[in-house]
Amino acid sequence: MKILLTGGSGMVGRNLLDHATAATHEVVAPSSKVLDLTDKQAVALYIADLQPDLVIHAAGRVGGIHYNSAYQTEALVDNIEMGMNVVMAARDAGVPRLLNLGSSCMYPRDAPNPLSEDLILSGKPEPTNEGYAIAKIAVARLCLYVSRARPTLRYKTLIPCNLYGVYDKFDPNVSHLVSAVIAKVHDARVNGRETVDIWGDGTARREFLFAGDLADAVWASVERFDDLPDLMNVGCGSDYSVNEYYEAVARVLEWDGGFTHDLSKPVGMQRKLVATDRQAAFGWSPRHSLDEGIRLTYDHYLTIGH
Repeated sequence: MKILLTGGSGMVGRNLLDHATAATHEVVAPSSKVLDLTDKQAVALYIADLQPDLVIHAAGRVGGIHYNSAYQTEALVDNIEMGMNVVMAARDAGVPRLLNLGSSCMYPRDAPNPLSEDLILSGKPEPTNEGYAIAKIAVARLCLYVSRARPTLRYKTLIPCNLYGVYDKFDPNVSHLVSAVIAKVHDARVNGRETVDIWGDGTARREFLFAGDLADAVWASVERFDDLPDLMNVGCGSDYSVNEYYEAVARVLEWDGGFTHDLSKPVGMQRKLVATDRQAAFGWSPRHSLDEGIRLTYDHYLTIGH
């Protein structure tokens, strides 16, 4: 198939392009310099001219808890513009299939865990990532509305849990938890520091999926698109406390220091574990353990000059 991939230079996009299945399709992944996804007219013209068989919308303005809470305006406006422009341009060009990538931030703060897909819009989002959540919900709903209105177009959404992995960002100001922890523990190890700080008391629980496994799930969805539900979580089926993630990184990096807790920092939702019933019925599961994923991510971190 001819496939348009947005966000090809991001962590998810680069893992998608690295996956073996990518070579079996004609994947077009324009950079932001070639195609500004916030430019409605440019996106419409590009997709109408390309006439792809399928669009994978993986682009997004995304970061960890610090970025999402500090830049709510950008998280809302940029993500909603990009998503709306891509989906509507695909609809207007008659692109028959679109796979949109959402986020587990879409779930309400107080929803019961594990988070099943029918809980979206059942309550208020977590305040620290409200703007990002609203944008992701809006684009997922738009996909659903388009498919209902025009049955020949099938626009579906995958909802990954938190991600980490090769090509991730490691700056603590914009990175997600696992990659930020890798950078912090590496720094402590190299500089002989005896302690590393943890935001909050470390008891909040999180589910992190290796980005290479998400790429595998996306390509499985592309290959068996008709079997895919309109909305499906992609996750590990288990979670760990923040403290346990720090301990896992210390174990893989062979650092034997200790941890201190900064109780003045925000921690977000107490737990965010996605339900994997639909994923299991679809017939997909992740391949990498947490330690394996951390090792591969750390190896990448070392190759980029740390």
